[in-house]
Amino acid sequence: MTYDPDRLRADFPALQQAPRGGSRLVYLDWAATAQRPQAVMAAEVEFTEQAYGAVNRGTHLLADRATEAFEAARTQVASYLGAEAHNLVWTSGATAALNMVAGGLGLAATGWRGSKWLRLGPGDEIAVTRAEHHANLVPWQELAARTGARLTWLELDAQGRIDLASLPVINSRTKVVACTHASNVTGALTPVAEIVAAARQVGAVTVLDVCQSAAHGQLDLPALGVDFAAVSAHKMCGPTGIGALYGRAEMLAQLPPTLTGGSMVTTVTMEKAEFHAAPAGLEAGTQPVTQAVAWAAAVKYLRALGSAALQRHRAEMTELLLAAVRRVPHVRLLGPDQPDHRLPIVAFAVDGVHPHDVGQFLDSQGVAVRVGHHCAQPLHAHFGVKSSSRASAGPVTTRADIEVFAQALAQVRSFFGVQ
Repeated sequence: MTYDPDRLRADFPALQQAPRGGSRLVYLDWAATAQRPQAVMAAEVEFTEQAYGAVNRGTHLLADRATEAFEAARTQVASYLGAEAHNLVWTSGATAALNMVAGGLGLAATGWRGSKWLRLGPGDEIAVTRAEHHANLVPWQELAARTGARLTWLELDAQGRIDLASLPVINSRTKVVACTHASNVTGALTPVAEIVAAARQVGAVTVLDVCQSAAHGQLDLPALGVDFAAVSAHKMCGPTGIGALYGRAEMLAQLPPTLTGGSMVTTVTMEKAEFHAAPAGLEAGTQPVTQAVAWAAAVKYLRALGSAALQRHRAEMTELLLAAVRRVPHVRLLGPDQPDHRLPIVAFAVDGVHPHDVGQFLDSQGVAVRVGHHCAQPLHAHFGVKSSSRASAGPVTTRADIEVFAQALAQVRSFFGVQ
């Protein structure tokens, strides 16, 4: 497949509609949720019409087809992340995946079923960064509160990048290190190698949020050396309602299930239950089968574009977005001002205009952006603001899209009468 975003844009039905105030919908909210190509929706419909059945239950035709499609989807999504199928646990999203790890560690701390795995307690520390999405911060706050452990964090430099001078925060008391692979606000890539190396030196469990980075090309999670990683389908041109937890086999084997019930058990008596090994032992209840099939179709679509082509497009869009924000006076960029080591995610503040007003005006010009704190209040506090507007590019964002955005952004202050 030749990488031509102008041509590929036709694959996305939602982008074909006329927006408010414009002849062409300029969608720059990919970091919030990615639009889906027709192939993803078609895969979901085809599965529903021809293979819809109960997974791993029954021996009839539809049950067999459903199980085969479900496990094939696991293999495809895992492969996109550089992993094997047995390393991937289905969840309802990345938030659920991160809570699965934090909750499992909380159970382990109680000595769950005689667990000799990590038992967090007073005197132990959990390290995060100030750049985290709330989904990779609040679960660790709660885990610290439940176990008596102390939450610590790596600080940021003036542009919102991880300040490696704060790496000594990871020390002999640190038992868990959780960080994002790329900020959903600034787009800055995290120096994962250095953080993982520091964590390994003290034997800490590592947890990585790859929601943003997975949308811009294939990953190799084993090569990154992390113990766990969380990912969400809807950031990757897939459906909502499904995500996954990646885990090294030896880590998944020790992770207690935070949700129990059907499917994940081998034997149940009135007194107790025995569980399957992971991943099945961490997947209680009916799984999001249709969504898994659709996610696999999204992965297939992204693969066909080519990881190298996606990376080149990412770099081009990053430069164009930064240039668009820089060229408008009285607009403050929140995040790195250089295009290297970052994604095409640009948060900004317009002097004298509230971010929500900025977003509404841009919408009137046919441009869709995100406004608010983007589930990252501590990061916004680092920049001295409560909220921002955010433009983010995806696989079919075009140069023309960025130009429309830049021209609309240049009109914001005059529209609101701000001098």
